[in-house]
Amino acid sequence: MNIRLILLAVVLLSLNSCKQEMYLTKIKGERIEINDSIEGLKSIEDFVKPFRDHVNKNLDSTLAYAMATYTKNDGELNTAIGNFMADAVRELSNPIFNSRTGKNIDISILNHGGIRSIISQGNVTARTAYQIMPFENTAVVAELKGVYVKELVQYLLNGKRAHPISGLSIKTDQDFNLIEAKVGGHPIDDEKIYNVVTHDYLFNGGGNMNFFKQSENKHILDYKIRNILIDYFTKVDTLNLKADNRFIKIK
Repeated sequence: MNIRLILLAVVLLSLNSCKQEMYLTKIKGERIEINDSIEGLKSIEDFVKPFRDHVNKNLDSTLAYAMATYTKNDGELNTAIGNFMADAVRELSNPIFNSRTGKNIDISILNHGGIRSIISQGNVTARTAYQIMPFENTAVVAELKGVYVKELVQYLLNGKRAHPISGLSIKTDQDFNLIEAKVGGHPIDDEKIYNVVTHDYLFNGGGNMNFFKQSENKHILDYKIRNILIDYFTKVDTLNLKADNRFIKIK
């Protein structure tokens, strides 16, 4: 046999033997708990501190004053905090929408579960807005025919919750049978296109708001709901929020 073939066979056998010895046969791990007992690295802490202090100063600067404490559980079908949020989103989104389309926003709708904090009596800050709306949701205007706005109304009747709305008024009997629904003080026209502002999560079907799937068109405003709240706080100076008759039961 050729000596080269013999040497090649020996090398291949050696390599195969080495591979077999390198197989992983056992894994051993140790659980290391990360908690506040672990000391931070001072050099990193010193580097981060100025940035943290700057952010906290901006977040905690007073923008407005709340006359009372407002929570999303203050009412059955509409609440002071929900009304404020829906009104703010409609009011501050409208100039952007109008500048792009020449049209105005008719309705705003948000969701009760999306209100994640209260507004406490006293100073209101940017941090307040982050607590109320910790998500990155941005305002979207949907063009909906009146027939689908009526589906929106039915959604509210079925939900029996204080979902924030603005520009829309609803009266129902004690069994949640619709008595009257109006937009801007007028009955809903099935064929008319209404401009409804919400945010991207709800527009995309969040909260089972499936009526938005029937949208004729959509307009992304690139305006975060949280930033709308901050801008509104800055604008109004004092918050004296009220529940009203925009969604009520009639005896």
